[in-house]
This record gives sequence, structure tokens and C-alpha cells, in this order.
Amino acid sequence: MSNIKSEAERCLKCKKPLCSMNCPVSTPIPEVMDLFLAGKVREAGEVLFKNNPLTAVTSIVCPHESNCFGHCVLGKKGAPVEFYEIEKYISYFYLDTFEVPEIKKNGHKIAVVGSGPAGLTMAIKMLLKGYDVTIFEEGDKIGGVLRYGIPDFRLPKTIVDKYMKILLDLGVKFRPNTKIGSAIKVEDLLMDGYKAVFIAIGTAVPRKLGLLGETHGNVYFAVNYLKSAESHHLGRNVVVVGAGNVAMDAARTALRRHHSNVTVLNTKADGEMSASRNEVEMATIEGVQFQHLCQAIKLEDDGVVCVRIKKTETEDGKFKYEEDYADTFKIPCDDIILAIGQGPGAEVKESMETDERGFLAANEFGETDIPGVFAAGDIVTGPKTVVQAVAFARETAEKIDEYIKGLK
Repeated sequence: MSNIKSEAERCLKCKKPLCSMNCPVSTPIPEVMDLFLAGKVREAGEVLFKNNPLTAVTSIVCPHESNCFGHCVLGKKGAPVEFYEIEKYISYFYLDTFEVPEIKKNGHKIAVVGSGPAGLTMAIKMLLKGYDVTIFEEGDKIGGVLRYGIPDFRLPKTIVDKYMKILLDLGVKFRPNTKIGSAIKVEDLLMDGYKAVFIAIGTAVPRKLGLLGETHGNVYFAVNYLKSAESHHLGRNVVVVGAGNVAMDAARTALRRHHSNVTVLNTKADGEMSASRNEVEMATIEGVQFQHLCQAIKLEDDGVVCVRIKKTETEDGKFKYEEDYADTFKIPCDDIILAIGQGPGAEVKESMETDERGFLAANEFGETDIPGVFAAGDIVTGPKTVVQAVAFARETAEKIDEYIKGLK
């Protein structure tokens, strides 16, 4: 796209905008476009920010082909409007020129545990409502998956840093290097006068494959690798086991940082990967190789032993996948990265109800089994997109506000 303004002028401002209707946070795209084209960039930014505090982030990392871009009516016969590029421009401008609005304090304080997408959304929403907010973060900086899980080439960390300044300007209290559930319990927060506790610690614990060889020195979990790729010393040939967005991030990072030849193992067929289409396309363009219908069965010091997967159609028109152990082979490599999903840590969950998957049990409004304790994001739903975490936290913020106002 050569010009932001000319792209905005292509928008039809539909009365029933499918782009907004298919956005997890219902971004008011026609209103934003009108303001932008009228020269009211700050006003457009304010609309975006109030609707979605992380608009500067989601404009970059959203799966746009599944949301606004993929549902633009112009896409039926031509090129859809690249709203996310316009959103990015407006949001960056707004963050760079952010001015703290007049906020009337209500005298209540809440605790936000975790500063990933859901935590940041909650903190900003509640600060703007007049609450005193303290963020408890296990790491030394805010961001969670935004900082430690998404590579810099996809999401510059300078964007995340801008949010720290905005939080401080809004009056947040920040406790870094503080893990809730160890020295400090959730119950301690309630006893110390927090009217509500919001838990948004994400899912940073990697899942095991359960195969022989997972403890070898050349095997790494993708979620750990992405936290500090610079501390790893990968060889010339790398195999990534898994086919989601985290696998694509790990593969593309290994290719960039370590100049490795990277092969991704996908148990399904080509076109059936769980990663977004754009991420797969970019990985392919950059030189990542793919082995489809292939499953790892053993990890070795010099490679991955695999078995072919047979895909067959059943009588009801569905497909089934079965391992063909007669077709076993080995992919030689120096290092192996496992990217088969993440789960929650154990500390916070000790005194709270969990579901059958081990995630915190909370309803659609984020309410847990403990009065005054709410949760949202990946710790409840399992790994989802950033914008889905924002949408969940946004709904929970309204429920917390309602809950506190109802206290006697």
C-alpha cells in the first residue's frame, strides 16, 4: 500500500459493516475512517483506544484475514481495505501524543496479576474508570507474551514500552519480579484491601510430547526459546515440531538469528495447519521447509524419527488420520524445537477451581469460584489470539466495575 489516505478513501462506510461485525472487539471502523479523513486523527485514535487499549498492538498481530480484512465487502470482487494499516498509523500517532484525561478517583483499588494482553487491557480500563491499580508481574517488564513470546520482527518491543509510559502517566503502581501464588497469595491481596483481583497470567508452561529424547541437550521448548533466543546456540539444521503460530515464530526466529535451515513438521495436510495463513505464507517466503502428514515419534541427538500419517476419507465425508508405522524415517538435524502448545503454571491455581484441562474455571464474565477474584485471557480459555484476550478482559472489566459498585 502506497498511501494511507487513499486506502482510507476506498472504504465504503457500510451501514452494516461486516468488518466491524467480525472483529472480536467490534472496532467501529466506519466512524474511525470518517474521523481520519476529516483530519481528526487524535479523535480517531481516542475512539480506537477507548474501544481497545491495545489497538496499536492488534493492528499488527491480529489475524486480519479472519477478521476485518477477510470480511471487507470490497474483497468479494477486488482488494479488501487494509484497515489495519490505517489503524496502525492512527494508533501510533495517538500513543505518541497521549494526554492523560481528567479522571475522578473513586477510592477503590484492584490488583492485576500479569501484564500480558489481558492484564494491560484491564489495567488501562480500570485506571480510566478511576480505580487505583497495582500490576504484579513475574518478569521485570510489562508485556507477557507481547514481550517474551512474539518475535521483535513481528511486534517491535518499542510499542510495548510505550504502554509502560502510558500506565505510569495514568498512575499505575507496578511491582516487577513478583510472582503471585508463592510468597504472596491471592487471599493476601484481598485481605490487604484490594476490592477485586484480576488474574491474567497466561499460559507460559510448555506442553511435553511425551517422547523419548525430550531431555536431550539439543531439544528446546518453543515458548522458552522465544523468551531469549539470543541465549540459544542452534546449529545449521533445525526441526520445529508443531504447526501453530508459535511454531512459525520459532521457525522464523531460528532462520533469522541462527541462519539455520528450518523444517517444520505438520501432522495434518498442507493447508490444514493451525497457524494463520499469513504466518505460513511468510515463513514459506523466508525459506522455511514443511513436512506435512508427518509425526515425530522419537527425538535423537542427530535428528527426529518420524512416521507418515495417512489421511483417508470416511463414509460420512469426514477425514481421519492414522500413523503408518510401516513408513518410518528420520530427519537429520542439529537441534529440535517443540511447539505443541502451552499450559498454565501451578502457583495461582492452588486455591482456585480449575477445569478438566487445568485452566482456571471462570464464566464468560471472568468470575471465578472466589468472590472478588476474576480471571480472563489464556489462563481461562487456553492459548488464543491477542485480540481475543483483549475482548475477554474488556468484558471482565465491566463486570468488576459492577461488582465493586455493588459492595456494601
